Amino acid sequence: MRTAETVLSVIRDRGYRGLPLDDVYRQLFNPDLFLLAYSRIYKNAGAMTKGVTEETADGMSIKKIENLIEEIRYERFRWTPVRRINIPKKNGKTRPLGIPTWKDKLVQEVIRLMLEAYYEPQFSDSSHGFRPQRGCHTALTIIDRTWQGTKWFIEGDIRGCFDNIDHKILMSILREKIQDNRFLRLIENLLKAGYCEQWKYSSTLSGTPQGAIISPLLANIYLDKLDKFVENHLIPEYTRGNKRAENPEYSKLQKLAWYFRKTGQIEKAHQLEIEYQRMPSKDVRDPEYRRLSYVRYADDVRHFTRR
Repeated sequence: MRTAETVLSVIRDRGYRGLPLDDVYRQLFNPDLFLLAYSRIYKNAGAMTKGVTEETADGMSIKKIENLIEEIRYERFRWTPVRRINIPKKNGKTRPLGIPTWKDKLVQEVIRLMLEAYYEPQFSDSSHGFRPQRGCHTALTIIDRTWQGTKWFIEGDIRGCFDNIDHKILMSILREKIQDNRFLRLIENLLKAGYCEQWKYSSTLSGTPQGAIISPLLANIYLDKLDKFVENHLIPEYTRGNKRAENPEYSKLQKLAWYFRKTGQIEKAHQLEIEYQRMPSKDVRDPEYRRLSYVRYADDVRHFTRR
């Protein structure tokens, strides 16, 4: 039996090389992956929070992992509807939060580890949310260090992003790279597992499960299409020119200052140098020069243009 790190390394290598991911469901039979998943989530604040069952991280054992793997092996495993509660927000409204059962959390983390290993090498550098070694600080660093000479900012927020992800579209995106129907069926059943609120069951026709460990990654896989569209279509279409035109007023004063200094009129040259150094050397409104840059953090989008 291969170690969890070996399995993830093989999956990551296929992601780097852009190869399809096949025969991945069988990796769910590896107990070492479940032990790794357990080590990642048992310390989380919600590990002891109950879903619709009494089960929590407390009392977890190798025997329980073996029984869980047995259910998955013979496709007897079924996702449990999440327990939904409403969390108050500062604006007086509430945000729904789903609490999965502990068993579901563990399986989700195993799936997340494999999907992250595969998709992470393929994600856009413009994406910063819910990714290893990335976050709001890396997004802000990119803006601070490279978004110079900006004339226009466009900020966007995808309203109800997690709630409105289309299941059919998400599954079609996953099928582009994953060639394992049992694994895909397991993810699709998770999306349709539904939720219980006040002990009343409701089905989920769209969106990823609120509070689910795997939801942020599925959202990134979904929104990677947006990232690639901006990078491969909008930016090349919008980009114009190799460099900005010279500012004619700047060039005029610079040449005149050079002439005065050469002819010994030092004071006049100094005054002109002060004047032109206060203005841009390039034409900031050059219609033949445009650049567009793009950054996404989760469902928040930033565009800017330089002209």
